[in-house]
Amino acid sequence: MSQSLARALQILMSLGEGDRSLDQLATELDVHKTTVLRLLRTMEVERFVRRDEAHRYRLGSRLFSLADAAREQHVVRAVAAPYLRQLNQRTGQTVHLAAYENGQVIYIDKLDSVQSVRMYSQIGVPAALHCTAVGKVLLAAQPKRQREGLLNTIEYHRFTPNTITGPDELRDELDLVRSQGWAHDRAEHESFINCIGAPITERSGRVVGAVSVSVPDVLLNYEQVLELLPDLLATTAAIGADYNN
Repeated sequence: MSQSLARALQILMSLGEGDRSLDQLATELDVHKTTVLRLLRTMEVERFVRRDEAHRYRLGSRLFSLADAAREQHVVRAVAAPYLRQLNQRTGQTVHLAAYENGQVIYIDKLDSVQSVRMYSQIGVPAALHCTAVGKVLLAAQPKRQREGLLNTIEYHRFTPNTITGPDELRDELDLVRSQGWAHDRAEHESFINCIGAPITERSGRVVGAVSVSVPDVLLNYEQVLELLPDLLATTAAIGADYNN
């Protein structure tokens, strides 16, 4: 672990026990005050810490949002687990679970295909918003103002000839996703993978995650992948129904 990261984490753990002055933190970390102040300034800008009128440091509001996201992801993952296993077993294909967090879509679970072909996606790694099925599903679910802001900040990297490369095209795609209730990635992120994704919607109508089924075209073509859509939609509906129980 880098020294700066280790010190920043130690600061957060110290502040978790109560507020601290700059001098106290420097003593606890056994480093010069300027080193601690440099870390604190960065953490303050990012709202991981805050400084009060008495120049004492406390935990910042960013940690509340991260804690809420971590708690929700844990709940979604736990509730979804048996349904994802069933979907994986029925289809024999790679199944992903993803959640939206601070402008990113993160893979929080993955069940590999029973076939020998493996995908490179990893738990904890962000999914591209503009060219993955889960990315489109969760981006489409965001409030309009937030969605529009993201549309203008995405780096529209062209992964394949089919990749969406601009906000207008993606906006039209998201309108379609919201109207039909699911999204596709037709060889947009990886040239040999077709994927379908659908939202997990809890009782209040809030989207709390997305599930996808991804298949290499050597196993199924796009039209054959679409035949898995009823299974996918039944799975997300079951997870959503179970989410608040």
